[in-house]
Amino acid sequence: MSGRPPRVGLTGSMGSGKSTVAAALARRGAAVIDADELARRATEDPPVLARIARELAPELVVDGRLDRAATARRVFADADARRTLEAIVHPWVRAASAAREAALRSREVPPPLVLHDVPLLFETALAEEMDATVVVHAPLALREARVAARGGDPGSVRARDQAQLPSAEKLARADFVIDNTADRAALEPQVAALWLALRMLRS
Repeated sequence: MSGRPPRVGLTGSMGSGKSTVAAALARRGAAVIDADELARRATEDPPVLARIARELAPELVVDGRLDRAATARRVFADADARRTLEAIVHPWVRAASAAREAALRSREVPPPLVLHDVPLLFETALAEEMDATVVVHAPLALREARVAARGGDPGSVRARDQAQLPSAEKLARADFVIDNTADRAALEPQVAALWLALRMLRS
């Protein structure tokens, strides 16, 4: 792996603290490519919006903008609709992610590793393209409480879980697991140990 920065896939269910772990690794020097952020950008792209209106429902696009709440209700209640949306958005995200990674690698001083923060890391088979995978884990009840505490709908946690691989399968397939059942003070030593392990991937 000496010719390029290692590629690390990070995932975790809603409310697990995946973004917190990504931010902690970024502070240590990881270059983070956030699939959620790219997906939001994708759904601001007029050709993508046109396909969503045409292939899903015209009422999901209002005044040239995606109604995210209505779209979420639709796709998490209808597996066919979810697959249609993924078929529209995922290729855009993959292309943007590849372009961003190529730009990072072309720097005079590349980052020590490239972290792909991807909710559907295993479901989309992206895990197979990574040098290592990390799952951030917390039990459902705690994740629901976290989402509620930040003003979200705790019911959406269960809905998203049902659209993804079971947590047990993600944990079994991960190279590294971060247990985020406590506070940030307890999380920090795990992230520090993870960073050291990921840096060893360069050897």
